[in-house]
Amino acid sequence: MICLVTDRRRLVGPDGASAAGSGAWQACLVAQVRHAVDAGVDLIHVRERDLEAGALAALVVELLAVAAHTSTRIVVNDRLDVALACGAGGVHLRGDSIPVGAARQLAPAGFLIGRSVHSVEEAIAAEGADYLIAGTVFRSASKAAETPLLGIDGLKAIVRAVDRPVLAIGGVTNDRIGEIAAAGAAGFAAIGLFMADRAGAEGGCRAAELRQTVKHGRARFDRLNTTP
Repeated sequence: MICLVTDRRRLVGPDGASAAGSGAWQACLVAQVRHAVDAGVDLIHVRERDLEAGALAALVVELLAVAAHTSTRIVVNDRLDVALACGAGGVHLRGDSIPVGAARQLAPAGFLIGRSVHSVEEAIAAEGADYLIAGTVFRSASKAAETPLLGIDGLKAIVRAVDRPVLAIGGVTNDRIGEIAAAGAAGFAAIGLFMADRAGAEGGCRAAELRQTVKHGRARFDRLNTTP
């Protein structure tokens, strides 16, 4: 399972702070999601936590239209109300959010519920979630330098402790996907992996074609699963 996590402030390039505030980011983010859908990314995790409910809902509706009639699912970070109102494919709960069971009581059939976890204890407590995102595995540009790292051993421990898919997040690069697969994870979630380098960002937008990135990621898991 491959999950793209959105971050409009990183996506819009060196002038991200000003562009993110002006609204010029939306076309860039939509372009990124179009590339992701075209490449067959499984989940788009809309993680724009500082947007007001109305702006977030408008964005989610636009992204749902991009992913319509494809296998890509759109999930909303923590805002169960927005996810339900917009008809999103699911919600991704933060580690400090409402219990999975409480969200499940409000959700329709087929609605995905994921949860972020940082330890074996949190993973076990997330009973009823459809999938878990475990991190931070490696040092990441989106996390402070002092953020504790789960590491490969921590990822392995979480995978062994639960019976649901676990995706790795944090510092995921093409060179590290093999380690993640070998740890038993069901896939990975990433932000920067799905963006062009800043130097190659046309017009400040780091949205890029993602077919090769996704193909490479799947191949690392497929290779492991087919090895005798």
